[in-house]
Amino acid sequence: MSGRAVPSSAERSNLGPYRIEHQLGRGAMGAVYLATDPRTGKAVALKTMVLDTEFGGAELEDARQRFFREAETAGRLRHPDIVRILDAGEQDGTAYVAMEYLTGHDLQRHAQTSQLLSVPVVLQIGIRVADALAYAHSHGVVHRDVKPANVMVDPDAGVVKVTDFGIACVADASRTRTGVVLGTPSFMSPEQLSGRRVDGRSDLYSLGVMLFQLLTGQLPHQNESMARLLHAIVNEPAADIRSVRPELPEPLALAVARLLSKQPEARPADGWQVANELRAIAAQALPDASLRCAPVVTNPAALQDLDAQPFATTVILPHPDRAHNPDR
Repeated sequence: MSGRAVPSSAERSNLGPYRIEHQLGRGAMGAVYLATDPRTGKAVALKTMVLDTEFGGAELEDARQRFFREAETAGRLRHPDIVRILDAGEQDGTAYVAMEYLTGHDLQRHAQTSQLLSVPVVLQIGIRVADALAYAHSHGVVHRDVKPANVMVDPDAGVVKVTDFGIACVADASRTRTGVVLGTPSFMSPEQLSGRRVDGRSDLYSLGVMLFQLLTGQLPHQNESMARLLHAIVNEPAADIRSVRPELPEPLALAVARLLSKQPEARPADGWQVANELRAIAAQALPDASLRCAPVVTNPAALQDLDAQPFATTVILPHPDRAHNPDR
């Protein structure tokens, strides 16, 4: 990012209709704020992206339309393990999405060797993330940035939720335009790093990397230089997870290895297949494990009752009719 940020709450107390309370964090392309929706009194998380510092000219308008199109598509997702996108808007060149605000924390802390979760808990998380991805893919939405930092958990409430659907597509456009990889590429699939077209199987590769890290505290590809890392992800086999943790069940090692296949067609067909495979591993290889997993939803129609509430779009622009293109 260029260094330009959304003004602090001391400089601007509102973004669109939302009252900014304080900053929660910062990513490669913007900040995340805790905000209040004065219309409902409820807390929301506002994720921001300063489009006019990442794009210019015709690219800016294309990025703006892409942002709203992707946000609206992701905003239609209604799944218990996907963070809901409630609204999207733009003000003074800053685009934002309003999402449900969650307590708890992301999984990043549990990617460290000293804070690994138990294998049964990792399996539970993997099942629910795979199920959520399958649902999103069945609705034509690819995440593109599955990693521990984008999965929120609240152990006390039994919450596992995937965040940031609809955000990474615009970031990908910036990467393509600048030729710069934002953040770490360690979770990107070979086809994503190579600039090829991606589908849901790219997310499954990223899920494989995430499971590998949550189970070992290490990444399947580790190199000191960025160039060697990119080459390894695209061309070299991933490490065998049991070379790091020999005690892991062989079926689990094979399942992770399939997710990390270089070719998309060698990976599982969809997230529901992954979820069912992980559930079988939990039942067979870890029969004494206490897995309080939500049932795998194998039929998208079972979630149709969640689709009733519409997605809102708030745009504050000189020409708001140009800011939102409803046609995909």
